[in-house]
Amino acid sequence: MVQPQSEPLEPLPEEWQRGLAVVAHPDDLEFGAAAAVAHWTAQGKEMIYCLVTSGEAGIDGMPPERARVVREEEQRASAALVGVDTVEFLGLPDGLLEYAVPLRREIAAVVRRHRPDVVITNNFRDTWDGAYALNQADHIATGRAVLDAVRDAGNRWIFPEQLSDGVAPWNRVRQVWAAGSPLARHGVDVTATFDRGVASLRAHGAYLSGLGDGSFDAEEFLEGMARPAGTRLGVGYGAAFEVFHFDLY
Repeated sequence: MVQPQSEPLEPLPEEWQRGLAVVAHPDDLEFGAAAAVAHWTAQGKEMIYCLVTSGEAGIDGMPPERARVVREEEQRASAALVGVDTVEFLGLPDGLLEYAVPLRREIAAVVRRHRPDVVITNNFRDTWDGAYALNQADHIATGRAVLDAVRDAGNRWIFPEQLSDGVAPWNRVRQVWAAGSPLARHGVDVTATFDRGVASLRAHGAYLSGLGDGSFDAEEFLEGMARPAGTRLGVGYGAAFEVFHFDLY
């Protein structure tokens, strides 16, 4: 997941109050973006997590019905470490997500319900490094659906069945930020919150114990991304994001 670019990163805007993070699996945000979330919540911003799946297919040695419970528990604990109190799970099948209207519908409903200023998702480019490190299908489907669902949420004639019980169209999301994209041109200084990001990743203990030979080092891994991003920002540690604009619908 090393960023290939050497160009300076432009700081992300911070004149906003509510952010919604929509990603495919528990742990997706923790592999690079959690320290940024901690930075924002430390400023008094509200962050909401929406997990499209529960990651139930992510632990080879654990049956999905048990993994679902474990991974949801770990995600809630992980989110709390970076100041996030609201964590939702849509319950879609792990490993089988498809970019299509049903996924857009689910995410548009979340956007309309929470009414965020910005939306955060994970890298959904074909690779992590712009070359060979292939991305995962659920990440790609979710990120693409997030972009369209943000636009859908502002159009009252798309998924109009959602507009009841006080739910209204929401067209005030001006940007979507994709963490860890190989095309990132913006970033966040996470020097002060890097340790909280590490702790947030470590909270996914059951998942991490199944990676490779079990010797995965969360701090070493995150430092390998945060230092290059920090260099591009002119700080110690950084988190890089690709920005998509929605100023004009």
